Amino acid sequence: MKNQHMVAVGILVAVTAWMVIPRGNDSIEESSQTPQRQVAAVSEGGSPAENPNTMTVRARRVSQETYVERIRVRGRTEAFRHVQVRAEQAGRIISEPVPRGARVSAGDVLCEIAVDDRDDSLAEAIARRDQAQMEYEASVDLQRRDLQSEIAVSQLKAAVESAQTAVTRAELALANTRMLAPYDGVVETRTVEVGDLLNVGDVCASVLDNEPMLLIGLVPEQQVDRVEVGARVQGELLGGQRISGTVTFLASSADPISRSYRMEVTVDPGKTQIRSGITTEMQVDSDELQAHRIPPSALSLDDAGEIGVKLIDSNNEVYFQNVSIIGDETNQIDPGIWVTGLNGSVTLITLGQEIVFPGQRVDANFEWAEQRTAQR
Repeated sequence: MKNQHMVAVGILVAVTAWMVIPRGNDSIEESSQTPQRQVAAVSEGGSPAENPNTMTVRARRVSQETYVERIRVRGRTEAFRHVQVRAEQAGRIISEPVPRGARVSAGDVLCEIAVDDRDDSLAEAIARRDQAQMEYEASVDLQRRDLQSEIAVSQLKAAVESAQTAVTRAELALANTRMLAPYDGVVETRTVEVGDLLNVGDVCASVLDNEPMLLIGLVPEQQVDRVEVGARVQGELLGGQRISGTVTFLASSADPISRSYRMEVTVDPGKTQIRSGITTEMQVDSDELQAHRIPPSALSLDDAGEIGVKLIDSNNEVYFQNVSIIGDETNQIDPGIWVTGLNGSVTLITLGQEIVFPGQRVDANFEWAEQRTAQR
């Protein structure tokens, strides 16, 4: 047993010595066979380095631009006006009401009730007015000859005024037998048919004015100070249709339950096919900032885990710069994000930033960047 233990210990010592003792010749030979690799920076559309020992990163010149911050507000579409046309006179419907969904103009007849004796009442009122007028004129003539008192003349004048009021009332009752559309719009509901009896105040039909259409949203109290009347709004309906408009109203008092402020957006003309009540997501223009638009792939992390990008300075040295993301663009052809933290025009490494480190020099010729900036 002792001999076996000694053999095992000897093997262990030999293996340990082989792993620990440096082999200088092998290291020298390996380093001589593996030359140091260089890094070259080219434009995004340029050709990579031909030397296989040269690694290539791609870069481009990015300039500062004006970025408009947007506030996201959820809401719905709503008609500009929606009123119920009610009867002002009682009577029986004698004509076919306008069908639902029909577009009408201001003044079009929606419902019509029977005239009955209203035209006779008007004729009687006109006759009584004419009689009162003749009696008044005769009394005025007698007064000139001191044959009529001033009190009697005043009484006859009041009779003329009363007769004229009766004529106006009779004309109005006759005119109200026809219920008219108050404005251009669409008939949304129709509640009567031919032969129905309408009482005063009963609904004939409702008319919806959908031009212009409104977008209604509730702005949180944390963001209401960043919204102004006149701001432009981009909206997307639940079905994917995109619309635009302008903020025309912003409430001064908050909703007591949600603590948010009602906002009304008037949709630009030409969007008459939008239905009322559709869920809409709105982007409201707010503050303007100076920012840079970069591809999302250019982002990287520093040793502390902070987001930033790698840039190349005028000495062709790589350096890291922290940035803050303030917005994005979901353009499938050329997607990008907006960041702050960069000053002026910078040379941004867009591809291969993981193979370079801050302080490293790269072989770069940025004449292409200067020419591109000049063309813009």
